[in-house]
Amino acid sequence: MSITCIIRYEIDPFQREAFRQYAENWGQIIPRCGGHLVGYFLPHEGTNNVAWGLIAFDSLAAYEAYRVRLKTDEVGRANFDIALERRFIVKEERTFVETVEGTLGIPAQHQGACQ
Repeated sequence: MSITCIIRYEIDPFQREAFRQYAENWGQIIPRCGGHLVGYFLPHEGTNNVAWGLIAFDSLAAYEAYRVRLKTDEVGRANFDIALERRFIVKEERTFVETVEGTLGIPAQHQGACQ
């Protein structure tokens, strides 16, 4: 995957669990519509109202095709509607980044390896 869409959500911290369910729902929808779901992330320490979603694509054209499929996906539309009804997302921003080869998905090594 060469392009990643980073979605920054400003969420209502009192509706954290509603956002968690919304994010979990995307776990089935996004791959079905053609996106590579890297993951959704809830705040843990520090700021309590910012969450993230990362979805990777081969290209911006692949992203555009995904968006078309997403708009016609019944379950996807229902998930968007839940967010609108419950209003747990206050603000949403999208940024597109490209992967630096050789830096994504490198597993940690045991602690004694760094000298």
